Amino acid sequence: MVLTAVAAGVTVNGASAEEASTEEASANASAGCGSAPTLTSGTHTIQSSGTDRSFILKIPENYDNSYEHKLIFGLHWWGGTAEDVASGGSDGAPYAYYGLEAQAEGTAIFVAPQGIDNAWPDNGGSDVTFVDDMIGLIEGDLCVDETQRFSLGFSYGGAMSYALACARPDQFRAVAAIAVPGPVSGCNGGTQSVAYMGIQGVNDSMPQAREMRDRFVANNGCASQNPAEPAAGSGTHITTAYEGCQDGYPVVWAAFDGGHQQGPVDGCTGCESGADSWVKGEVWNFFTGLDGSEPPAPE
Repeated sequence: MVLTAVAAGVTVNGASAEEASTEEASANASAGCGSAPTLTSGTHTIQSSGTDRSFILKIPENYDNSYEHKLIFGLHWWGGTAEDVASGGSDGAPYAYYGLEAQAEGTAIFVAPQGIDNAWPDNGGSDVTFVDDMIGLIEGDLCVDETQRFSLGFSYGGAMSYALACARPDQFRAVAAIAVPGPVSGCNGGTQSVAYMGIQGVNDSMPQAREMRDRFVANNGCASQNPAEPAAGSGTHITTAYEGCQDGYPVVWAAFDGGHQQGPVDGCTGCESGADSWVKGEVWNFFTGLDGSEPPAPE
């Protein structure tokens, strides 16, 4: 039987972070745990692949250097910017980092990287290397749970999150790809398990999103399914958790009545509001449902 939930989100079995033992938690701690940080919230520039690259960092206001935070990358769309993601754009703070900052309530460190020419072509693997370099810098200074790294993004940002799932399955616990236009950032590797959530409008003209989802359906050992999708004009969404997946590596598909959108709103076909959308809550539930559930071993 296909497990389906509308609007309420999806819960994945697994122990909460609070239930993890002290021994397990300390094994996952980044090098920055226990040290006074030097990084601050704001824009930072680093050298990566011989090029100056920038990102916006958001550290919780009540940062505790003994608490192992999630590390969440929010990747902008084609033509978007790191500032659009970090600020929440026209929706403001409720939609900062795709709305996950407000959901996290201080339990996560957020990163909004800036793509070259406002895109993520990952030429020669340069964008994946940029992410590697940010992880090295951030985790060397701040306290992160190295088994709780995540990436999400809309459109090109979703395609880059997919590329990270392909290329860095041992680094990322899960990704969420919203309205992806196809594998435009590539897929170097793509043979290992990563928890994957795809979100797509039934009227979106980007059908390759389903093929991208199905890569991780196969990688994660899930049963092949044709998940239900809402009818055009219904103003609803349907979220399906695939059955039979390897323990700790779920695949979730959320189809909505709409087009190429990042903040669809139930009850209103084609309406867009990151602040009012169901997406942020369901993505957060998906990410947090993976706490302590057989994550990949950190390097």
